Amino acid sequence: ILALTTATIGLLGATAMAGTVGGGGIGDLAITYGYQRFDAFATLTTALVLIVIVQLIQTLGTRLARRLRRE
Repeated sequence: ILALTTATIGLLGATAMAGTVGGGGIGDLAITYGYQRFDAFATLTTALVLIVIVQLIQTLGTRLARRLRRE
């Protein structure tokens, strides 16, 4: 479970980076609106959204691993 959690977070990072090179998604949003148009709010918002998603995945993965380890 913990390995799957780590892999999911890595995949999320990879997809965000793919967006910066034309893959679309939240990485593309950060580059297009945040960096190219000098919109600091868009950059910070997309970064915060990614942080929240990663924290949710990490928390859920850790809780699930603890629950399965006890049983």
